[in-house]
Amino acid sequence: MWSELDIVKIVSIVLSLMVAIIGHEIMHGYVAYRYGDTTAKAAGRLSINPIVHIDPVGTILVPALLYISGAPFLFGWAKPVPVNIRTVIYNGGYKAAVAVALAGVTYNFILAVVASMIFPMFDRPHSLFEAFVGLFLMYSIVYNVVLGVFNLWPFPPLDGSQALRYIAMQFRWQPVVDLLNRIEPVGMILLIVVIATPLSEWFFMPARWLIDLLLT
Repeated sequence: MWSELDIVKIVSIVLSLMVAIIGHEIMHGYVAYRYGDTTAKAAGRLSINPIVHIDPVGTILVPALLYISGAPFLFGWAKPVPVNIRTVIYNGGYKAAVAVALAGVTYNFILAVVASMIFPMFDRPHSLFEAFVGLFLMYSIVYNVVLGVFNLWPFPPLDGSQALRYIAMQFRWQPVVDLLNRIEPVGMILLIVVIATPLSEWFFMPARWLIDLLLT
């Protein structure tokens, strides 16, 4: 039988994870919109309504399985926001494309820092509500850092690889572009290999360092 604190914990986990991953996707579309691309707005994907962003696998199934299995970190994804990157590049160049690629990561890191500034006010709760706020802030720090670091990995289709691609295109580093094009078809396999093996310890090391820094 679940206690009130168990329910509060689960609700805070769900809400913090949804704010992290849905906000991440919205920011891609919003920054693209600032550079003249109305694709996401026309599709109704700049809305904060979570229903239009939920991916049954990435938003529900994967986080639930990770939670049930006792994984040290939870992460997931929402439905990708549609972006016409050609319009973005036409209006703002490759720098604008990099800004769109890193918009979600930037959002995650800013949210983690803001949550860390407020968290000390609720780390010793005196009520169930304060416990909820404290847990929400703590998990916001953890999940936003994990999502931010994860998405910076240089494996297609993650944001880090997209940013690297546009930087390489701007500076005409064709071998880098060619390499990303070659590994793109197997990008998801590379991600699974990293996540499912001890390599994950190394790749998530920056996330652990940042989480410890923000929670102390």
